[in-house]
Amino acid sequence: MRAPAIALALCLLAGCAAAGPPSAPAIAPQPSASPVAVLVERDGDRWTADLALNADAPVWAFQRSALLRVGRTPWRPAWWAVETPGVILDRQGRYDVLRTTDGAPLPRRIRLRMTPQAGDLEADYDPALIFSDGAVALYSGQFDLFPLTSVEQARALPLDLNGVDLPGSGPAEVTWRDRAGPVLFKGQRLDRVTAIDADTYVLFGRAVTDERPGVTTVIDPALPGWLAAQLADFTPWVMRYYADRMGPQSGPAPTLMVSWTGPTRSLSSMGGSVLPGLISMNFEGEGVLDPEPAALARARWFIGHESAHFWLGSNGLKYEFSRDAWITEGGADLMAVRALGVLDPAWDARAELQREVDDCIRLATGLPVASAGERGDNRAYYACGAAWSLALEGARRERTGGNFFDVLADFRQRNADDGVLTREEWLDTLTRESRDPSLRIGIERMLDEGSDNPASEIARLFERTGVAFRMDGSRVVLTD
Repeated sequence: MRAPAIALALCLLAGCAAAGPPSAPAIAPQPSASPVAVLVERDGDRWTADLALNADAPVWAFQRSALLRVGRTPWRPAWWAVETPGVILDRQGRYDVLRTTDGAPLPRRIRLRMTPQAGDLEADYDPALIFSDGAVALYSGQFDLFPLTSVEQARALPLDLNGVDLPGSGPAEVTWRDRAGPVLFKGQRLDRVTAIDADTYVLFGRAVTDERPGVTTVIDPALPGWLAAQLADFTPWVMRYYADRMGPQSGPAPTLMVSWTGPTRSLSSMGGSVLPGLISMNFEGEGVLDPEPAALARARWFIGHESAHFWLGSNGLKYEFSRDAWITEGGADLMAVRALGVLDPAWDARAELQREVDDCIRLATGLPVASAGERGDNRAYYACGAAWSLALEGARRERTGGNFFDVLADFRQRNADDGVLTREEWLDTLTRESRDPSLRIGIERMLDEGSDNPASEIARLFERTGVAFRMDGSRVVLTD
């Protein structure tokens, strides 16, 4: 099956159409040695991004083009406007693109007017964090873009660009400037900052920082007080716990940046992500106004999940392809469950893990888990990854008496050279710990083909790895 893959890659690079008469071959744009340059500036309420492109091409695609989680719609065409005449910003295939109205090469200099808004993206960093006091943090990677030869080439691009060689796809050199004063960049206040591949949030506006052992916090002043206290106290605790179990995280102590969208009625929302040296979180809804036991446990679990990514995720062991996100997201879920169980033995960890098992079976019925991101079912990565990690933990416990943290410590040691944990390495470890080569077959079937009866796949996996459960009709019910 390698020939079709090579043909697709060549088609992507050449910009070929699906059908039509023979024509002159498309010539790939040849970027200059200098990267694309972007000046992001706030002047009062006016936000602009001035792009200086480094190649002549009729289409430029934004590398990070995830959809909004609610509604599964693109955010750039609604939140950005092009001020340069003759240039269009729209969606082509899986990517937001800039293109000309007549198919000619784009002008080398383009101005965009931006309206930063709060919005949760599918499996990517939110473009902006909005604070109640007027401060705004922008994600640096949203301005990376690359040239293409045609709209057809943009439409043919896969969701995961790993392994696709696209000329000129390097990160942009972004300059950040606020007419009102310094910006906060990686813990420093600077009048103006220029960086390539910063992979962080840049904060515009005033912000109060609070330094605690192991973490510095920047918390929205309107965030409910009990949540602010939990973030300030529980985050350092869980970071220390993970470090004790798996070794210290790499890099400096992180910054925790927390925004508050407001007490939206009938809503209880927690979102977040981890970047090098930074945890970003956003809270919204009347459901988190008061520290009820359920809200407190959920907030701690959420903090535990995001903090776990400093060991398993963007700051620690990374997956190889986006379809392997189950490795890091499901693993971080199980890490958070185990950490919270240590802090509060009365907490019902089994109920949380039961939710993972139920969701995995529901979302994997008849559908391949590996392609869940294409469908917008990213929850499948979390739930099935957690269920499979529970089985891997069980196999380790049966063989040596260890648990999931011991497995992760071994992963970190064996993959210290490149920091990448591949699907093959994960499944090989399951085989080694369980001494049952057949177990990976069920997981691979759920990943690549989908299963008509994922409950039976999970039940067999648990039975062979010592995870206690019973069958209640067709439902897999955890018992210990």
